[in-house]
Amino acid sequence: MANPGEDFSQFDISKEEKDKLVAEVIRYILFKTHQNSGCPIKREELSQLVTKNYRHRSLPAYIINQAKEKLSSIFGYELRELQRSRPSSTNQTRLSQQSGVDAKSYVIISQLPAEVYKKYVEDVNTSHMTGFTFVVISIVQLAGGKIASDNLWHHLKRMGLHETNENHPVLGNVKQALEMLVQQRYLQKDKVSGPEGATLFYELAERALEGTVSERIKQYITQIVKKDSTTEDIS
Repeated sequence: MANPGEDFSQFDISKEEKDKLVAEVIRYILFKTHQNSGCPIKREELSQLVTKNYRHRSLPAYIINQAKEKLSSIFGYELRELQRSRPSSTNQTRLSQQSGVDAKSYVIISQLPAEVYKKYVEDVNTSHMTGFTFVVISIVQLAGGKIASDNLWHHLKRMGLHETNENHPVLGNVKQALEMLVQQRYLQKDKVSGPEGATLFYELAERALEGTVSERIKQYITQIVKKDSTTEDIS
């Protein structure tokens, strides 16, 4: 019996054409991930790679699924689909207007065990950004998943991270480092109007809400709380 994953006759393309499309999607995913520091890739971008020469409506989904299998079996990456979350203050009218928009995107996640990845793959030149990401997400998590910009910077300043610092010895431009977390979809901005004008909030976005990341953040916070409790007991 033929493998369902190999049944592409319905699309009226040859195996060579199918393999070429899959390879093109994989190259795009790997290049774009490296170029944009792991920012999610919109499904629309991948679909356009296929539909520029082929018009079958179901072909993009098939090719993306094939690329997903190859990324896992050959490169050891999981191609994880994200559903773009909306700011909590977004009203229903705006949501209904955007409901027809394809808001799905993808990121690649290493399938290697954490200790193996850290030893053989992790780039020490970018590990500082991982630490910064965990700290910021933890602050927002402890604030209930959403925090005013002024309050977030208040907490970051206590760690020596100032909004106006463009030459931090590790992060460089601190404000841009925070903005990168928005582009990577760990955070999202939400501007809320009030009696005293508009207030900018940072809110957890889909990557921070994803099960694996959310669980790691909770474990991180628990370790910090236990450590602080131990310190208090000793003193």
